[in-house]
Amino acid sequence: MHGQFAGIPIVVQAVNAINRTKAARGVMENVLDVHKDAWMPELATSRFRWSAKKKGSASEVKDGPRSPGKVAIFSTCYVNYNEPGIGHDLIASLEHNEIPYVIVEKESCCGMPKLELGDLEGVEKHKNANIPVLAKYAKDGFAIVSAVPSCTLMFKQEIPLLFPDDADAKLVQAAMFDPFEYLMARHKDGLLKTDFKNPLGKVSYHIPCHGRVQKIGKKTEEMLKLIGEKVTVQLNTVERCSGHAGTYGVKKPYHETAMKIGKPVFKQMAKDGPDWIGSDCPMAGHHIAQGMANNSLPAAKIAHPLTLLRTAYGL
Repeated sequence: MHGQFAGIPIVVQAVNAINRTKAARGVMENVLDVHKDAWMPELATSRFRWSAKKKGSASEVKDGPRSPGKVAIFSTCYVNYNEPGIGHDLIASLEHNEIPYVIVEKESCCGMPKLELGDLEGVEKHKNANIPVLAKYAKDGFAIVSAVPSCTLMFKQEIPLLFPDDADAKLVQAAMFDPFEYLMARHKDGLLKTDFKNPLGKVSYHIPCHGRVQKIGKKTEEMLKLIGEKVTVQLNTVERCSGHAGTYGVKKPYHETAMKIGKPVFKQMAKDGPDWIGSDCPMAGHHIAQGMANNSLPAAKIAHPLTLLRTAYGL
């Protein structure tokens, strides 16, 4: 509901400004149980689904043995309402690689926040809104790509487990890709451009739990290493829970515990004084950045891996 304010002129600026005040954070802590010190994302001035081209310029579909030649982008609530730049970075890389794409016609929340709260009726409501739409893309030969690991996992694992008799859910499961899982499949098919131009320097990359549990391998790390074959990348990969864990890390009873859980990660991410830090899970990335600052560790620019890919391409 909070996200619905995103993209509304004046309102979004007012909400963001209010959310930065100690008074508002105090009210949120008392009423909504959101810890007053926990990092919170700002609302975007323009939603991703409003600002992105609904269809890419590439027209020729080049299917590979491992990768469909066209992509349907499931925006996710977070990218749509909070960090649309991540979605635009994905589009830029798809366009550069001449991969036709479309933005999914309509979407609801993936249902992961409801699942974490045990609201299975809410999960089913979102499933019923999403699966029939996504199944049409799966049947039409699209790879369905989501830039938030929790959302990808929801369609790859949780929904098929909860609704094992839903044939359309299985179709969506088979068509669902993590962005770097898809892009590395394109590379193995000989269909990914590797004309990287800009060095990234020192990069500390965090593998989120919802990425690891997909059992797809370290595809983002593979991409960063591939970039490093062309331009300078000094990579430090950290594979451990950041402590954020969705709603857990922002709640009043657990935020301080979440910061303690993440402390080893904060220290590992600060190794060698990185130029960039980032995680496939944008919320984990910001949680790590906050933890590094709280522990007086060296500061670094924070960027989603898709942003780093776009930067390396020079787009």
